[in-house]
Amino acid sequence: MDTLGFIRVAACTPCVRPGDINQNVREISSMIDECIAREVKLVVFPELCITGYSCADLFGQQILIEGAIEALYQIADSYRSANLAIVVGLPLKVGHRLYNCAAMLQGGKILGFVPKIHLPNYGEFYEKRWFASGKDLNGEVEIYNSKIRSTMSYPIGKDLLFEVNGVKIGAEICEDLWVPVPPSTDLCLSGAEIIVNLSATNELIGKHRYLLSLIQNQSARCRCGYVYSSAGTGESSTDLAFSGNCIIAENGTLLSESERFGIGSKTAIADIDVEILRHDRQHFDTFSEKEASFIPRLIRCEFDMRHESGELLRYRQIARHPFVDEDPKQLAERCAEISSIQAWGLAMRLRAIGCRTAVIGISGGLDSTLALLVTVKAFDMLGLDRKGILGITMPGFGTTDRTKTNASELMELLGVSQKEIPIGVSVKQHFSDIGHDGKTPDVTYENSQARERTQILMDMANKVNGIVIGTGDLSELALGWCTYNGDHMSMYGVNGSIPKTLVKYLVAGYAEEAVDKELRRVLLDIIATPISPELLPPSDGDQIKQKTEDLVGPYELHDFFLYHMIRHGMRPKKIYYLAKQAFTGRYEEKEILHWLRVFYRRFFGQQFKRSCMPDGVKVGSVSLSPRGDWRMPSDAVAALWLEEIDNL
Repeated sequence: MDTLGFIRVAACTPCVRPGDINQNVREISSMIDECIAREVKLVVFPELCITGYSCADLFGQQILIEGAIEALYQIADSYRSANLAIVVGLPLKVGHRLYNCAAMLQGGKILGFVPKIHLPNYGEFYEKRWFASGKDLNGEVEIYNSKIRSTMSYPIGKDLLFEVNGVKIGAEICEDLWVPVPPSTDLCLSGAEIIVNLSATNELIGKHRYLLSLIQNQSARCRCGYVYSSAGTGESSTDLAFSGNCIIAENGTLLSESERFGIGSKTAIADIDVEILRHDRQHFDTFSEKEASFIPRLIRCEFDMRHESGELLRYRQIARHPFVDEDPKQLAERCAEISSIQAWGLAMRLRAIGCRTAVIGISGGLDSTLALLVTVKAFDMLGLDRKGILGITMPGFGTTDRTKTNASELMELLGVSQKEIPIGVSVKQHFSDIGHDGKTPDVTYENSQARERTQILMDMANKVNGIVIGTGDLSELALGWCTYNGDHMSMYGVNGSIPKTLVKYLVAGYAEEAVDKELRRVLLDIIATPISPELLPPSDGDQIKQKTEDLVGPYELHDFFLYHMIRHGMRPKKIYYLAKQAFTGRYEEKEILHWLRVFYRRFFGQQFKRSCMPDGVKVGSVSLSPRGDWRMPSDAVAALWLEEIDNL
């Protein structure tokens, strides 16, 4: 199976016994066997795990140092035919100095050693008593192999990069991460895409939270994957507690973490997406503004990276709604921040142009509701009278009593000015003027209503010396689901970077904060109303007949496609694969493929609407503003993307 840019990694903490190398090797081997069964391609073990980190003055014993080397050869030879790379920690003597090293193994070979640079010498940590810093260690180290009775030469140094099937991996050890400029920073600037950290971090109050923050922040700054494995069960508890921290992060996101304080070995496994990391490094040129302080030595190895089981993403959660936090608390915080950004952007625009009046079309739908709530918040920020907000309802051929009532009640409860201007007569006159029969429900029938409403809003804004607030959202812009020079146009669009899947959560956040129970009731009913432009006459019983998602497809799918296409630059093949994982049991594969094709066809064909979209504040990492985030020819051709979809 094609790995689609993913590599499965594992951080493992074995149960060790200080000084008992044979037992430690058995534990390490057992965990490697388990990783092989789970199709892991890179496994990382803790600092000095072959001997145990807490051997203290036993590191001065030659038998322990020689035993560690023999054990390393044994581990390498045992997994000569295994399709994975192994990183283990051990003490290594170079000349007359002892170094705390990470060793990379693959295909029965020792590929190289990376020494620890920053040695702690405080509290209970006195590593300088036993080890030397590897900051100046660079070159080769000769090691005797007793099995073949020969001395072998291996690269050693902080400048080593290991390329595993095209994925570049760098290593640092424990304290190296905690310094102002960790070695991993230079390693990543030199090309490393995954950093492994072999550690022996003890537990202290509050330290684990800081450690998580440190790892996530470093992976974000360096735009890398970070695999962290720390000492655990079996290490001496004379003065310290080692609970075993196995942590995997990717570009600031925590992918996997083992449970602490459990007796026994621990493992964290995750599928790291290297393609995402490469996209971000290419897209954000600030990453390459500083050159590394050294030219890396690259050591390459190749092996079969395919997953025989076909389960490529067993250890990676694929969010159905990537724009929406799954954690309720974080979602609430996110929504509060977004609404503040929206309101602040509008407030600054009103302040800049000296405007105290805003005009907004209120349909009783989600988008216009959110835009009105944001406008009210902006007026409150500026200390302006809410009566300066003029909400206009413009009932037409498809307006239902439900949406009309909700729109009117919403404006009344928010204390804004409101006006009703029916558009039926004007649109019928327009039909007569252009020779339309006024009965055929074609695109002219629909768009004439949208443009009539926009004309009313624009002219009314001129009359009251205000600006028109746009209500269109990011998903509609992506699909071009808006009438050109109709609802597509405004003087400031507050929802332009809000995807449809997030809109309802933002409105729900306002409902949750509402003191007025009636306001909360209206907002919740608006959330429950089917999404519709209401441009076609309702069915019997005044029910909405024209449902948007029946026509263009489920917004949750389109938002999923949009996020991964724009944010990560993914190709259709990979987006399709991820969507199948995320929406298993919800959509058939043929449905996903159908709507994926619709998405690309519409996205390319509707760029001309985005090329002249109005100003509007950006709130997230995905935006389609032609002035900054997305610059695309209006006549770009989708053939390459559609061809790949046809071949799926």
